[in-house]
Amino acid sequence: MRHGDKINNLGRTQAHRKALLSNLAIQLIRHKRIVTTLAKARSLRTYIEPLITKTKKTETKEQIMHQHRVVFSYLQDKEAVKELFTVVAPKVASRPGGYTRILKLGARVGDNAERAMIELVDFNEIYGKGIGETAAPAKKTRRSGGKKKADAVETAPVTESSEDKAAE
Repeated sequence: MRHGDKINNLGRTQAHRKALLSNLAIQLIRHKRIVTTLAKARSLRTYIEPLITKTKKTETKEQIMHQHRVVFSYLQDKEAVKELFTVVAPKVASRPGGYTRILKLGARVGDNAERAMIELVDFNEIYGKGIGETAAPAKKTRRSGGKKKADAVETAPVTESSEDKAAE
């Protein structure tokens, strides 16, 4: 039985697993998206989302320094910590959670392992808003219905039909 065994050990020792997740987190922070196996992506999500949340809890100078030290103890990379606090944190400041997205990519050719792309949600230009834009609050409206068909027909541009062209 596996009662209370929620962590995926990824077939590694604790030290190897910590090093692996730390390296994956650093690469995700630097490149904003990485391709890895699905199991590693799911483990990385549970590893990095609390770190990103820690970057948002900064009100006083002492709290900022404390959070820097806490995040550095996980990552052990000054440039990644700096990027996390200066680039990523302002982008996710208004987001209540769910900072990463996992997209399945199919099986890997060599060993048939399930591949996945994990990315930071606010840094994707394709889905939603672009990198430099900020999200406007969604408008809540009540509509009684759309345009009527008669209005749509009247506003449509008039073009010559193929029969009219053949008659000329």
